[in-house]
Amino acid sequence: MARIVMKFGSAALASTKHIQDVAKRAIAEKERGYDVVVVTAGMRSMAKELAEMACDLSDSAPKRELDVLLSTSSQLSSALVAIALQEEGYHAVSLTGWQAGIQTDDMYFNARIDDIDVSRIAEHFAQGQIVIVAGEQGINYSQNITTLGKGGAETTAVAIAAALEAERVDIYTNVEGVYTADPSHVARAQKLKEISYDEMLELSNLGSQIIHPRAVELAKKFQIPVIIRSSVVDTVGTLLKEEVGMEKNLIVRGVAYESDVIRLTVGYDAYSDASLADMFTILAKNRINVDIIVQAIIDGLKPTVSFTILKEEFAEALRVLEDSKLSLGFSFADFEIGLAKVSIVGSGMASNPGVAARMFDRLRREGIPVKMVSTSEIKVSVVVPQDEMICAANALHDEFNLEQALYV
Repeated sequence: MARIVMKFGSAALASTKHIQDVAKRAIAEKERGYDVVVVTAGMRSMAKELAEMACDLSDSAPKRELDVLLSTSSQLSSALVAIALQEEGYHAVSLTGWQAGIQTDDMYFNARIDDIDVSRIAEHFAQGQIVIVAGEQGINYSQNITTLGKGGAETTAVAIAAALEAERVDIYTNVEGVYTADPSHVARAQKLKEISYDEMLELSNLGSQIIHPRAVELAKKFQIPVIIRSSVVDTVGTLLKEEVGMEKNLIVRGVAYESDVIRLTVGYDAYSDASLADMFTILAKNRINVDIIVQAIIDGLKPTVSFTILKEEFAEALRVLEDSKLSLGFSFADFEIGLAKVSIVGSGMASNPGVAARMFDRLRREGIPVKMVSTSEIKVSVVVPQDEMICAANALHDEFNLEQALYV
């Protein structure tokens, strides 16, 4: 029997009425003849309340205990979905991450999935049951509960789909699909019928909140079709797959942006003191994501390297750098706040020169200064003042005629 995996976010699990709707969607797929796995995110209000209680008790609660605590949020939602399904007369069972066979590394708060043993899920399928898995969690090699961090639920869903060789993954969100830009801030944004894994990966890394890049990476690796669809209305979503058609010959297919970007600059007394490899190795070991990197070596000036990080990682990045200052050999560190990153993405950019020039020229005409630049074959990103972010996104959406992306 064919298998599918359905992932529901916290907004789709916000009340008993929402949970009943989730159950009905799962039942509909079961009635179509599928073996069904439902992956639930944590209940946001519950997770927030639990975190606040932990903070009231301790300013430095052990990460192990916090993972045990916060993992209960998605366990609650999975059990409630199972109860709703059973009330509708269907056989269903809820499983925690470790019961579902999700093996992770030892990094609390931000664990990575190493393996999934789906034998127990298969046993429940053989009994005709719908399986509900608590997302965002697993168990490490010391038999301790771990949580997967941001994007944990959709990453769980895609990983389970790969292990089960499922037909597809449906990601239910509070939007109707993937748009050429955020429709809440770009009025002429259009929904895409299809988008490639590579394009979606870039958009996810560049600020799109629809699906986490870890989930997209897994989907691409195992060639799992993923549909991004609404948990509110029954409409056609956006299909993620390897290759998509070039509608209307659009070179750029999306604009993304990300606020609260910080530029960190590290300076050295001499170039011989600098080791970029050592610095970024230490940051990586602490799972601090570094984005745009610019090194400056100019005669008569001290060499510097600047890079961007997100606001929530700023304090940890400073701590790591300060703790490693002697071994890294830098003389000073400075930072600039109030920045944002705006990006254009499109697989057609690889074979069409001049896209970056058009982007820079349009931003110049809009009077928006560009502070840093990063490029790849299918994207160009710029760092701009945060108060110019929305203006830049709208201008670039207009510049590349994305309102013509009528895919639905």
